[in-house]
Amino acid sequence: MPLYRAIGLMSGTSMDGVDVALIETDGDASVSFGPTGFYAYTDADRALLRNALAEAATMDDRDARPGVLAFAERMVTDRHAEAVETFLRDNAIDAASVNIVGFHGQTVLHRPKQKLTIQIGDGQALADRLGIDVAYDFRAADIAAGGEGAPIVPVFHRALVTAGGMKGEVALLNIGGVANVTYVADGEHPIACDTGPGNALIDDLMLQRTGAPIDRHGHMAARGRVNEAALLRMLAHPFFDQPPPKSLDRNAFALEPIVKLSTEDAAATLTAFTAASVLRLFPHLPNQPQLLIVCGGGARNPILVRELVMRLPCKVTTADAVGWSADSMEAQGFGYLAARVLEGLPITFPTTTGVPQALRGGRLARVGGR
Repeated sequence: MPLYRAIGLMSGTSMDGVDVALIETDGDASVSFGPTGFYAYTDADRALLRNALAEAATMDDRDARPGVLAFAERMVTDRHAEAVETFLRDNAIDAASVNIVGFHGQTVLHRPKQKLTIQIGDGQALADRLGIDVAYDFRAADIAAGGEGAPIVPVFHRALVTAGGMKGEVALLNIGGVANVTYVADGEHPIACDTGPGNALIDDLMLQRTGAPIDRHGHMAARGRVNEAALLRMLAHPFFDQPPPKSLDRNAFALEPIVKLSTEDAAATLTAFTAASVLRLFPHLPNQPQLLIVCGGGARNPILVRELVMRLPCKVTTADAVGWSADSMEAQGFGYLAARVLEGLPITFPTTTGVPQALRGGRLARVGGR
């Protein structure tokens, strides 16, 4: 298969900004990494996205763009275009040398049981502005076929584990707004699912109580104590008893159990909740992972990583520690998926999303609509 030069883009449920990553891949076993970058949303951008989330909560038509959603979609498309243009300029990369851009867009609603997932972002407008073909709308085909539509990058995680020569049972834990795991065992199809909340509840707490968008480096949680009663209440959610594959909307959990706690104790309890949620998945796996590798924004929170080390009965490390990029892995994954779209290869599987059979996905926006 040919090697593609692909740029992957990711704006996750944490809504902090746009990750950009260049990779070269055949969409299969060959993956090599180029430069990466991050381009933050402004406070106004994040406020618009929060309004878009609220607007999307009552939607049942994934193509509709009522109210602020139309403005939010234009903003998301513009910010991704600006991010790629800056990334190309800063790294002296000729746009003509890039074969494809993988554009996830911004998830504003994910309800697979209703066969509904909405990612805003105009793939055709992005292709025309950049002069590079764009693969986008990666989740829709899976949802339409009865899958969960998430997690979407386990096939990339499998490629990383294989390329790294890792043996035994390895789990990759991606902690964005929602957390998800890919379980990879020798000779087996990957198993994947959302595990529960990632950073979303902590971010929401911080915004409500302090006006800050995140608990940077876990400083607030470090000053608090875990309220075990509130933690047990949150862990009683029926989601945790379901076997994989399964997925969540960003707003599937609420802050109600910790409203009476101090900000410090609430942050500590929510941080513990994210870690304890991962442990609740382990009985549903074929075997206990021997190694868990943490990536995503949560890998930058030492208190969250400490909670994982304390609560999980396996070795825990970070993507950076094994030579990968904790920050850019999802963006790299969408570059990889974009190459698979070009090759007509499946991107979701029965063991990762519950789709009935291995399924191709994504749409291609050719420059000029050709």
